[in-house]
Amino acid sequence: MVSYLSSQEQERITAMTREEMDRKVGEHFGFEARDDVEGVLATLAPDVVHDIVGWQLGPTHGRNAARPFYDALFADLSDGKVESLRRLYGDDFLVDESHWRGKAPGTPFGLKGKGRPLEFRLLHVIEFAKNGDIKRENVWVDLAAIMQQLPQG
Repeated sequence: MVSYLSSQEQERITAMTREEMDRKVGEHFGFEARDDVEGVLATLAPDVVHDIVGWQLGPTHGRNAARPFYDALFADLSDGKVESLRRLYGDDFLVDESHWRGKAPGTPFGLKGKGRPLEFRLLHVIEFAKNGDIKRENVWVDLAAIMQQLPQG
């Protein structure tokens, strides 16, 4: 007997569980916490759309195009600790609201950090490919909070 599934039913079968999404995001955030560019890039799909709102290069496409952001991020911020505050889930995406605390030895978002302490909120919207890789990462940062803590005068 042959059974045909609607596209909606097929999507439900291939949708990731919350645990699978949490595991992949935990792996991604873990590599970020260790400043491991290669590890972070390995969690991304080959054709990832990487969109950090406020990043001067704008959205990028592909793993290698995301590399300059992570190289700069790991040079600009240090001693970071991220606390996930809340997560919302869909069939192939999650939304993560987090709080970052650390230091700014570099120039995050073009602002001279001078090693000052820094903390800000982040909102990640992460979409997953069918194989579990991150196919789109959209990150919103509280740039107003960063600017307030890193005055340039």
